[in-house]
Amino acid sequence: MILLVVAGTIFDVIHKKSARYFFQNMKKTKSTSDRQIGGGEAAKIALATAAHDVLASGEFCNARRRIAHLLTMYGFILFVACTSIMIFGYTDSGSATPAILPLLWHLGALMVCVGGYWFWFFIRVDVAAEGNSPFRFMLADLFVLSLLACTTFALIWSFALSAGGVFLSWFFFLLFVASALALFGGVPWSKFAHMFFKPAAAYEKRISEANGTWNNLPEPADKPAQFGLGIKRQLPRQY
Repeated sequence: MILLVVAGTIFDVIHKKSARYFFQNMKKTKSTSDRQIGGGEAAKIALATAAHDVLASGEFCNARRRIAHLLTMYGFILFVACTSIMIFGYTDSGSATPAILPLLWHLGALMVCVGGYWFWFFIRVDVAAEGNSPFRFMLADLFVLSLLACTTFALIWSFALSAGGVFLSWFFFLLFVASALALFGGVPWSKFAHMFFKPAAAYEKRISEANGTWNNLPEPADKPAQFGLGIKRQLPRQY
């Protein structure tokens, strides 16, 4: 799974030229900056980016979307971490798996399901605001759907295993593995790699704000703009 993520992310970076864009933008920002950012200030900005934009998902202004994102993100981290520990730490060691690990595994899967299904059916813009069907699927939705399928089938597999259903447990285990392969193998066609780009973009924005090059606003209304065809934007009439 790790190899699939690394290979898919590298392919995504090369295909979409994301790294090239970031490096060119950083170079442009540095050449047009009002002042230089020192190493200490850059480290402070990096810590602020990690605390606010990464750990707390501070870029979301909508409280519901932020909570759903945090539930999904931390649930996914908990789910993957517990899966890795139980497989590589206790499968061949002969020692019993601590009871807390399966509990945390189930908790992580439930957090993903709560946050993911809440987002998919009630928070998505094309569903909540535009009135489209929640069952409408695009390739960009592959990450969310494969993640939800992975944790959902994992929980059903666990329930079937505890209930003693041999056929059902194997059936849902295969679905669990297949959805996990779709999740980690579909990196180039989903938003999985987006989680690696967001911190870089947030850090670059904070650096630009600190050195005076960040300006994402249009020209003020009282300042007519000169367009390429020699046409000046007219000021709005005063009534």
